[in-house]
Amino acid sequence: MTDQSINMDDIRNYFAGKLEQHGATPRGVDWNSTSAQDTRFSQLARVIQPIDRSFSLLDYGSGFGSFYDYIVTQGIKPERYIGFDIVEGMVNKGRELHASMDGVEFTSSETNLPVCDYVVASGIFNIKLDTAYETWTEYVVKTLTRMNELSDRGFSCNFLTKYSDADHMRPDLYYADPGYLFDMAKRNFSRNVAILHDYDLYDFTIIVRKKLD
Repeated sequence: MTDQSINMDDIRNYFAGKLEQHGATPRGVDWNSTSAQDTRFSQLARVIQPIDRSFSLLDYGSGFGSFYDYIVTQGIKPERYIGFDIVEGMVNKGRELHASMDGVEFTSSETNLPVCDYVVASGIFNIKLDTAYETWTEYVVKTLTRMNELSDRGFSCNFLTKYSDADHMRPDLYYADPGYLFDMAKRNFSRNVAILHDYDLYDFTIIVRKKLD
């Protein structure tokens, strides 16, 4: 979703540049390595329970579909996967890479997204560029609210953490407060909320479960 106080064109151009520079690789969506990307994906995928039931999945800020590729290698295959991204080049690359796969689609249109069983988002809040911290936090809350609306069973997303080493923190990145987001999610989305902050990276994952079986 967009916010008038944030220049989303700058964000869009940032990621389009990464894709053009690095291609369909983890660095093409601004991750340092496949290993770190897979570690984050494994945390996000924990929202999907049980994995032996059919389900639909919306990947909000999908890039070219790397999360889909990862979960399939783990034996988790959605009946329907929708990759949404604001960068048209990411959407086109996703369609190209998954052209032969049934039940996989990509779109850059946020307004027509369907409600799915699960929604995941990886790395979509990290790059704030010169946006003020408070303004970006408002955008985060609005986007999480949208993800909640689009998910039937639950959603998960990750953030850089405010507990990162100060000498490695950058002014163009957003370092979220896990305590604030936990409280916000508990009060507004579900009683079943988890913060995963124990996987040796400078970030954390929030999981919101709306239905339990």
